[in-house]
Amino acid sequence: MGCQRSDDNTYRIETELGDIIIEVYPDKAPITVANFVRYVDQAKFDGASFYRVVRMDNQPVNPIKIEVIQGDFTGEDFYFPTIEHETTFTTGLTHKDGTVSMGRFEVGTTAAEFFICINDQPELDFGGKRNPDGQGFAAFGQVLEGMDVVRAIQAGEIDKQMLKKRIKIKGIYPDNN
Repeated sequence: MGCQRSDDNTYRIETELGDIIIEVYPDKAPITVANFVRYVDQAKFDGASFYRVVRMDNQPVNPIKIEVIQGDFTGEDFYFPTIEHETTFTTGLTHKDGTVSMGRFEVGTTAAEFFICINDQPELDFGGKRNPDGQGFAAFGQVLEGMDVVRAIQAGEIDKQMLKKRIKIKGIYPDNN
């Protein structure tokens, strides 16, 4: 995509389908970015993968449809404690095409699950209707390069929303190119 990089905050997600380069925003989402960096620093990606894809055609019971791919920072049984929820209202970040955000169930349950948006997803922002509590999800980064890889993952063969063949995350590390 040719976006301008800020090397200190740029990371490479190396997958078996290709690399995804993201930039994170510690000035806007300090708690969520610190959580991301903690997982990157532990560098335990054995078993980590993109495992879930949400497309317009695989959400039959949900009236608010979204498009994302979801992964896990670690495939090990190692999770840091959950973090405080940073809403998009607080951070000013929104769920646009390529936004990287943290998954959660209830507010305060964010740990190691993350997702990448395909197309703009305003229903994932604060006040959006995808999550009944209206608090949205914690956006913290943006894909700079590799949306073709994101879309290839989303196009994978699925059983409901689960990929039949998970896409392995080989590593996540600072990208200084």
